[in-house]
Amino acid sequence: MSILTRNRGAMLLLMLNIFLAFMGIGLVVPVLPKFISELGMNGSSMGLMVAAFALTQLLLSPLSGKLSDRYGRKKLIVFGMIIFMLSELVFGLASSVPTLFVARILGGVGAALLTPSIMAYVADVTSFEERGKGMGMINAAINTGFIIGPGIGGLLAAYGIRIPFFAAAGAAAIAAILSLLVLPESLSKEKQQYNRELPRQKENLLQQFAKSYQSPYFMGLLIVFVVAFGLANFETVFGLFVDHKYGFTPMDIAIIITTGSILGAVVQATIFGWIINRFGEKKVIHLCLAIGGLFIFLTLFAEQYVMIMLTTFIIFLAMDILRPAVSTSLSRQAGDEQGFVAGMNSSYTSLGNVIGPLIAGLLFDVHINLPYMVAAIALLACLVLSLRSKQAGEQNSMARTLE
Repeated sequence: MSILTRNRGAMLLLMLNIFLAFMGIGLVVPVLPKFISELGMNGSSMGLMVAAFALTQLLLSPLSGKLSDRYGRKKLIVFGMIIFMLSELVFGLASSVPTLFVARILGGVGAALLTPSIMAYVADVTSFEERGKGMGMINAAINTGFIIGPGIGGLLAAYGIRIPFFAAAGAAAIAAILSLLVLPESLSKEKQQYNRELPRQKENLLQQFAKSYQSPYFMGLLIVFVVAFGLANFETVFGLFVDHKYGFTPMDIAIIITTGSILGAVVQATIFGWIINRFGEKKVIHLCLAIGGLFIFLTLFAEQYVMIMLTTFIIFLAMDILRPAVSTSLSRQAGDEQGFVAGMNSSYTSLGNVIGPLIAGLLFDVHINLPYMVAAIALLACLVLSLRSKQAGEQNSMARTLE
């Protein structure tokens, strides 16, 4: 039986949930510059607001995963969608900067409840052989939602700058109702009770970071952080950058982001496997770091609309190839520590998503070009470190062979 239709179409409903959530996130991207200008926000405030979402998600996601083990996936999925709906509604109604921060923190809570629970649900309802396919479907729904969202947001903005936020809240409400009425619980009551009775283990995130620093795959995790930092740096101020520098409208921003995301997703879906098999992860990682850093820097000189779209597409494409290439490389180095490495991959990504917007916002207020200059330098510096690490590893391997 197809995993899409099993358990009353649970996978289809999960995909709809995550699709609507990320479409809601994408909906508001093209209108944010105009919206925050109405409230008199600067780059620093924008960076703090984006970081508030990522930091909330980073801190609460581990707790959310444990709660879903003890009380079931469905409850947290429904609560996550409800809180996400409230965050979009509050954002749309906001008339002050503190209210916007409340909305973004609520959004981080919703994402923290929703994403780990959906991933755990997929693991519950798929066999070991189907697991990769199931996770791929969820990621496809995430990417599709974020790709479609900005385009719809740009269209809705023609009817009012706050309309996209209300549309996102409506989409989340629909998903929450469908989940409540149709989605079956994937974790049995007996398993939930068993998980509640397990002794609670104290996990120190700082100790995990320290362990990862001493591991042979630390360079891969550092690349994960730098990529998340650089991309968050780029995306956080992109709307402000083209709005302030070129006067782009919400529709202009929507077209650039949507087109770049679609083309990047098509390339990733069609030839990514061939690229990895043909050139290997290391070469692909180094090439993408170089291209990403170079084209973020070139964005500063791309004054025409077509050139902005072209550079943005190449940056998105490089990052879309780089991230799974790094994840593949890490998985192959992890050995028996697959779970730990996967968790640290997520933690380093979240850390980059927190620090990147903060730095971008502060730098934007100093000079409009500084965020992109720092993002480009970070990616190129990481390339140099990775090349040196590779050379050191090859020299050590040769020395062991001679011995």
